[in-house]
Amino acid sequence: MINEISDRVEVDGRPVSLPTAKVYILLNKPPGYIVTMSDPQKRKTATELLPPLPFRLFPVGRLDQESEGALLFTNDGQLANRLLHPRYGFKKIYEVKVKGSVTDQQLNKLKQGVFIDGRKTAPDKISLIYRNRQFSYVRLEIHEGRKHEVRKMLYALSLDVKKLKRVAMAGLTIKGLRPGFWRYLKKEEVLRLKKQAGLPA
Repeated sequence: MINEISDRVEVDGRPVSLPTAKVYILLNKPPGYIVTMSDPQKRKTATELLPPLPFRLFPVGRLDQESEGALLFTNDGQLANRLLHPRYGFKKIYEVKVKGSVTDQQLNKLKQGVFIDGRKTAPDKISLIYRNRQFSYVRLEIHEGRKHEVRKMLYALSLDVKKLKRVAMAGLTIKGLRPGFWRYLKKEEVLRLKKQAGLPA
C-alpha cells in the first residue's frame, strides 16, 4: 500500500506525482499564537504547533492572538469555503469570561443582536454560565464569521473581555484536547462535514 504523504513513487526512474491527500486537523490553539501562515514580526504562529507535512494547510476562519480554542486546518479549499459561509449553518460556540456581573438586559440585547461596524449581528443563542460581582462567564453560539465578532459584540455593551475560548466549531469540540495539542479528524467527522456542506463524500 502506498502512503500518499511519505512515499516516493517512480516509474522507470521518474517520480510520479500522486494527488495531494486531503488532511483535516483540529487544533486547540493556546493564547499568544497568531493565525497566519507566516509573520514578518516573528511572532508565534498556530501553524508551528502542527505536524510536519509535505504540503501546506490553511486555517478555516480566524481566532485572534489572545483568543484560544478550536481551530480547524485543512488543504481542502472547497470544504473550507463552505464551512465559513453562513448559508450552510455551521455554528461556532464560545465561552467568554468578562469583568463584572453581566445583567439580564445585556444578555437580552446580545440575543436580539447588536450593531457592530454599522451592521446588526444576527440573533444567536446566548446563555449565562456563571456570574458574581467580580466576573461572569457567557456562552455564545454564532453562525456568522465577521472579524473579531464576539469581542465586538461584547464591547458594544461595555463588557470587558478577560478570556475568550472557542469550545466548538462545526460540531467539532476541543473536549479532551489540551491547549497546544491537535488531532486528525475522524473519517466520520469529515463525512458529516461534507454532507452538511452539500459536497460528495
